Amino acid sequence: MVTIIRAADGHTGIPAHFPILLTTGMEIIEPAFDYLHEIATLYGRTHSRETLRTYAEHLYDWFDSLEQSGISWREVRTETIAAYRNRMLEQPSAYTRRPYARSTINDRVRTICRFYEWAHAHGWIDERPVLYADLAITKRRRQGFLAHLGQRATVRANALTVAEFETLPRPLRIDELKHLFSHLDMPYRLMAEWALATGMRRMELCALAVEQVPDVCAIDAESVPLIGISLTATKGARPRAVYPPIRLIDRTHWYIGEDRAALVRMRTRRRSPYQPPANLFLNHYGNPVTRARLTAVLAAAFDAAAIKGSLHWLRHTFAMTMLVRLQAQAAVNPAINPLKVLQVLMGHSSIQTTSIYLRCVELHDREIAESLAYLYGEAIDGG
Repeated sequence: MVTIIRAADGHTGIPAHFPILLTTGMEIIEPAFDYLHEIATLYGRTHSRETLRTYAEHLYDWFDSLEQSGISWREVRTETIAAYRNRMLEQPSAYTRRPYARSTINDRVRTICRFYEWAHAHGWIDERPVLYADLAITKRRRQGFLAHLGQRATVRANALTVAEFETLPRPLRIDELKHLFSHLDMPYRLMAEWALATGMRRMELCALAVEQVPDVCAIDAESVPLIGISLTATKGARPRAVYPPIRLIDRTHWYIGEDRAALVRMRTRRRSPYQPPANLFLNHYGNPVTRARLTAVLAAAFDAAAIKGSLHWLRHTFAMTMLVRLQAQAAVNPAINPLKVLQVLMGHSSIQTTSIYLRCVELHDREIAESLAYLYGEAIDGG
C-alpha cells in the first residue's frame, strides 16, 4: 500500500513537511516527488501547504490504486484513468462511506491529467494518455438585436471530467442542528459549534491553537457580543479573521480547563515524556484532531441524525445567516456592501463564489431567520 510521509525540517532544497509518496516496499515514487517538488519550489503555483497537501493526496490515491491493480504508472492509458473515475462514480468513499461528490472526482482527475502532462514534457514517458478534446461552446453577446444567436467557439476541455450539476446549499434548521449536536461528543461538538458560528473550514478548526482563544472575563458581553480572532492557517494563506460569540468563547474556556486539561493529565500519567500540542482540539490520544478524522466524525453524526449534509453545511448555514444580517444592516447603513463583507468573512478569493448565497437566502428566508436567532440569540439584535 502506498503511504505518505512528511519531510523533516533541515533538508536542503526540501521544504519542511513536504509530502513524500512511498511504495509498499518503502521506495520513493520519484516522478511524484519531482512533480510536487517543482510545484512547491520552482513555479510557486501553490500558496500554502494545504494546496500542496491536496495535490499529494490526489496522487497518493492514484498511485495506491495503480499498485493494488498491479499497473505501472508508465503504462497508463486513457481507459485506465476513465476506469479510476468510474470507480469513484459507482462506489462510495472507503473512509466516509459516502458517494464522492462530482467536484471531488473532477479535482482528482484534473490532478492526474496535469501530472501526466508534466511527465510527458519532462521525458518520464514517451506517450501521454489522450486527455483532452475540442468542445464547441456558444458565447452569448451581452446585448444587441442578435444577442440570442451568440458566437460559436471551440475550447480545449478535459475529456475525462464528468458533468457537475449546481446544487444550491441550504441552511440547517434548528431542529436539525440540535439533533446533529446530540450525536457529537467533545471535542467534535465544540468544533461543530465553531464552524456554525464563524464559518471556519476544517483545516482552520484543526489548526486553531489554545493561545488564540482570547480572555473575555473583563469584556461586557452586551456591548461587545462578538470577538475577533485572526487565523494563522487559512486556505491559500489569505489573511482572515473570524468573530465567535462570547458565549462560544466561554464554552471553549470550559473545554480547555475541564475536558482538555483532564485528557492532558491522563496522557501525561500514562506517558511521562508527553507534551501537549499547541492545538486547541485534541483527540482521545492527546494528539491534534486531524481533518480526516473531523470529516469522518461529522459524516457519521449526520448519518446517525438522518440528515443530509456534511461539515461544510455548517459553514453554509453561517454564510446565509450572516448575509441576511448584513443585508438588514445595509438597509440602515448604505455604506455596507453585504456581499463584499461576507466574502471577507468567508475567506473567498472570488466574490463569484460568495454570490451563490444571494439565491440561497431567497429560497430559505424562514429557516435562515430561525437559524440566526439560534446562532446569536438576542445578544446582537440591533447590530
